[in-house]
Amino acid sequence: METFPEQTPPPPPAASAAGPNRRAEYADGFRRMLPLWAGVFPFGMIYGVLALECGLAPWQAQAMSSLVFAGSSQIVLCQLLAASAPLLVVFTAIAIINLRHILYSASLAPSLRALPPWWKAVLAYFLTDEAYATTLGRMTDPDDPSRFRHWHLLGAGTGLWLCWQIATLTGILLGRGVPPEWGLDFAIPLTFIAIVVPRIKTRSDWAAVITSGIAVIVFASLPFKLSLIAATFAGVLAGMWLTRRANSVADANRAAGKNNPGGGSVR
Repeated sequence: METFPEQTPPPPPAASAAGPNRRAEYADGFRRMLPLWAGVFPFGMIYGVLALECGLAPWQAQAMSSLVFAGSSQIVLCQLLAASAPLLVVFTAIAIINLRHILYSASLAPSLRALPPWWKAVLAYFLTDEAYATTLGRMTDPDDPSRFRHWHLLGAGTGLWLCWQIATLTGILLGRGVPPEWGLDFAIPLTFIAIVVPRIKTRSDWAAVITSGIAVIVFASLPFKLSLIAATFAGVLAGMWLTRRANSVADANRAAGKNNPGGGSVR
């Protein structure tokens, strides 16, 4: 009987090169940031104008945007410098404002655990409110096996960085020539409203937002913008209190369920 040689199955197709995958992830992250340029650009222009008004030289203003790259902190820093606030108040306010980045980093840490330290340092520099909000779902997707998701975050971060540098330079060049009727000041609250509101989902979130909003009005007369610090602490404490209260109620309900496994009411 004639026999035929055993045929081995064809080898699986070679995996695509890493380069295109990296480029695709980077381009997607960069592209997702483009719609936010409309709100970030006026924000950067305002900073450029405020930086000159508080006494910074043009090169210092641009260098701060390049090195610090933290819009809200830069705005508050200029306001405090203009108010001749003590350095302790300045440092405290900036530190409190940037505490949220610890939470951002912690939530992304599991997805970035395998990266070398230098990669983590680069991504930490580019991690902003907008970059975090637009890439969180992509970075924490458990069903996505891609090894290049960090390039997505890098693309979003560098996209925002480029917008911020151009906007800062525009504000510096225009200086006080920006017409008041443009209403660029309104771009700051609009930008943060667009970031914060979609993430308000629980009662604790609402408690933190409402409490901090009331506190910043109540303490508005405090010098050196201390109302921001007071409102931050008030909002955090309100959110923490309501979260702990909800957890206590949940624990009590679970304990009651264990003590009464039948589910019937105890008379």
